[in-house]
Amino acid sequence: MAEKEKAVVPEIIDNVEALEAKMKAMREAQKVFATYTQEQVDRIFYEAAMAANKQRIPLAKMAVEETKRGVMEDKVIKNHYAAEYIYNTYKDTKTCGVIEEDSAYGIKKIAEPIGLVAAVIPTTNPTSTAIFKTLICLKTRNAIIISPHPSAKACTIAAAKVVLEAAVKAGAPEGIIGWIDVPSLELTNTVMRESDIILATGGPGMVKAAYSSGKPALGVGAGNTPVIIDDSADIRMAVNSIIHSKTFDNGMICASEQSVTVLDSIYDDVKREFAYRGCYFLKPGEEVDKVRKTIIINGALNSKIPGKSAYEIAQLAGIDVPENTKILIGEVESVDISEEFAHEKLSPVLAMYRAKTFDEALEKAAQLVADGGYGHTSSLYVDPSETEKIQKHYEAMKTCRVLINTPSSHGGIGDLYNFKLAPSLTLGCGSWGGNSVSENVGVKHLLNVKTVAERRENMLWFRTPEKVYFKKGCTPVALAELGNVMHKKKAFIVTDTFLYKNGYADPIEKKLDEMGIQHACFYDVAPDPTLQCAREGVKQMRSFEPDTIIALGGGSAMDAAKIMWLMYEHPEADFEDMAMDFMDIRKRVFTFPKMGEKAYFVAIPTSSGTGSEVTPFAIITDAETGVKWPIADYELLPNMAIVDVDNAMTAPKGLTSASGIDVMTHAIEAYVSIMATDYTDGLAMKAVKLVFDNLPSAYENGAKAPKAREAMHNASCMAGMAFANAFLGVNHSMAHKLGAFHHLPHGVANAVILTEVMRYNAAEAPTKMGTFSQYQYPHALSRYAELGRFAGCTGSTDEEVFESFIAKLEDLKEKIGIKKTIKDYGIDEKYFLETLDEMSEQAFNDQCTAANPRYPLIKEIKEIYLKCYYGK
Repeated sequence: MAEKEKAVVPEIIDNVEALEAKMKAMREAQKVFATYTQEQVDRIFYEAAMAANKQRIPLAKMAVEETKRGVMEDKVIKNHYAAEYIYNTYKDTKTCGVIEEDSAYGIKKIAEPIGLVAAVIPTTNPTSTAIFKTLICLKTRNAIIISPHPSAKACTIAAAKVVLEAAVKAGAPEGIIGWIDVPSLELTNTVMRESDIILATGGPGMVKAAYSSGKPALGVGAGNTPVIIDDSADIRMAVNSIIHSKTFDNGMICASEQSVTVLDSIYDDVKREFAYRGCYFLKPGEEVDKVRKTIIINGALNSKIPGKSAYEIAQLAGIDVPENTKILIGEVESVDISEEFAHEKLSPVLAMYRAKTFDEALEKAAQLVADGGYGHTSSLYVDPSETEKIQKHYEAMKTCRVLINTPSSHGGIGDLYNFKLAPSLTLGCGSWGGNSVSENVGVKHLLNVKTVAERRENMLWFRTPEKVYFKKGCTPVALAELGNVMHKKKAFIVTDTFLYKNGYADPIEKKLDEMGIQHACFYDVAPDPTLQCAREGVKQMRSFEPDTIIALGGGSAMDAAKIMWLMYEHPEADFEDMAMDFMDIRKRVFTFPKMGEKAYFVAIPTSSGTGSEVTPFAIITDAETGVKWPIADYELLPNMAIVDVDNAMTAPKGLTSASGIDVMTHAIEAYVSIMATDYTDGLAMKAVKLVFDNLPSAYENGAKAPKAREAMHNASCMAGMAFANAFLGVNHSMAHKLGAFHHLPHGVANAVILTEVMRYNAAEAPTKMGTFSQYQYPHALSRYAELGRFAGCTGSTDEEVFESFIAKLEDLKEKIGIKKTIKDYGIDEKYFLETLDEMSEQAFNDQCTAANPRYPLIKEIKEIYLKCYYGK
């Protein structure tokens, strides 16, 4: 097979064909360069920087001779800076292969070169910018094609050659750096159009062309740096810093000061210092006007001005000034763009304004930025202790560099007066200046970074009350800890009227009396607790000032008590914010307030169902608006749970049935939840078996079956701990809405849809599965089968065990009086169908839905409701 022909590259790049051939060859060189190791790249980077540094004086001489602009000695500093400071900053920066890795989180970042960089070089910094751009391209394994300014092409190409020859000698591919020999607008546009990214430094027109090329561009906007000298500033330092910066290379760095606004109280002192240091104040009237008409012509900067000395500009204007004059200063008033001195001048010409107050100075500076320097640089001289003024200044300035007590030319390019500001000769101006970056451009902007993200399972948790006491008759023993160990003084009991009037609170109050703990009781909790009820309770609570809250009852009393606890500790609580749904409770937007700083919370359940004594959930209804606020956060987890069946021994059959099947639903949903863990699985499995074995007896025999009653009370608590950590699923989402719209008791609502939801979840190829890192694939069927086997169901396959499990659940429901369908509970068909769509959408949006193993579509929820209503 014939060898691949090499592209023939013309020696002189002066037409489009020659340029395209050159760029094609450079792309091939870059492909080779992209395979280099970090060690190879760093060697090339070093040698290139060394070579450029050695040639800093000859290149500076060439630049001044060719452009007739600037100060040779200052250009030496620029060249030195472009080589030494750039090398020093990036010598240890990883730009090849893996640049960052975190194995714990499974994140790996790999740096890749962008490809071919188009670099447009200005006449103001022709050699230093060429050094800067070629070096950062070598460090990032990019090829770079340079379009020099026509009036600085020889020195720019010379600088590029110095870097190229050193790089190739160190091992870089030949042709990795290229240039246009005879610059033209057509060739510059071709370079920008055919490259992969553009590094644009130059006038506004050129930068605009770069951003309009259709390729990513890193360009800079115009600079019109305004300086404020506050009356707290060190005047000598401020004035001399400005002179140092403004005369540096005759003011051609785009960050250089263009105006200075001085507070009235020090204006004369500042003026004297400028004059003393060799600056010339133009005489009002004729001299100011002459310079006005010289620096700006037809609204644009006179191209003869940039980089010329103050003496040369004065000569052009027809004004006599000393030959060693450093800066021409025009004292003007207007900051409008119609004032020539308000423009960017890129020369040692400075506008000077007077301000009566700091706020007036800020207004002038902000207007000057708006007129021609959005995004670039602003400067303030002030006593560093005046932090409020510094803040007011940076808040008022729409600039990406805000320099404090710093010569702005040197300060803006970075690493000279602040060593964390990245060194660069391309200063991004952000969206304010129409740029893509708002910082000093560096190597990171010339890299594509691949992020390799391996699958990781996030840290999980198992959270319960710090103390869970259980065993028949344990209530007084557990309560004794409040007095004997914790030395509590005041307890506030929250319960409902039925329990209070039937003596359920008596043993608790008796024990508190024995320990000398004062107590009060709020017993007006309704079955569906309201915000208004909670507020009344909190009113009494605040008057009593308890250090302990004891919730006695079923889910309603515990929910109400949790909400009262919250309002007691945090009167500012916003239920709308706290009720905001979350995908992951650890990442919710709202930060829940810290609980337990005023009162210790004790939960004593009197029904075997909700598990609320060990869960972080509460629901409260605003009676005025009808809005239900479901609140969920581990801050609401009780501190102590007392699971004593003596408090639930005489529950009626209806409550036993509804709460008992609720326990079953809690356990089953927790087991198949996408957030189920080994820690929750054991509790859920045991709860399922206890319900199967004991609920029928507890239902039929009540207090005559004390062991069955106790087993159900324990099962309720275990299932509660399971779903408090694994959460629930769509069964509860749908049951919540059945209860809200059609007033079915919660346990009954769960029961009547339970097996249909299980069939839905058991699909091996669901429309969508739940989203959680540890949930790898649909496996609800096998999980249901595991539960079934533990509960004594048999079969040769998971499918057979699942059907046996379903049958056993249907048999259990029949034994405890659960009807077959929603319709059997007397729910009006017409009203059911009228509410079906809204009910389905609300069920989809319920907090419980997110942890369901099968992520439901609303239409699928609707189908389940219909099947459960008609029994089809």
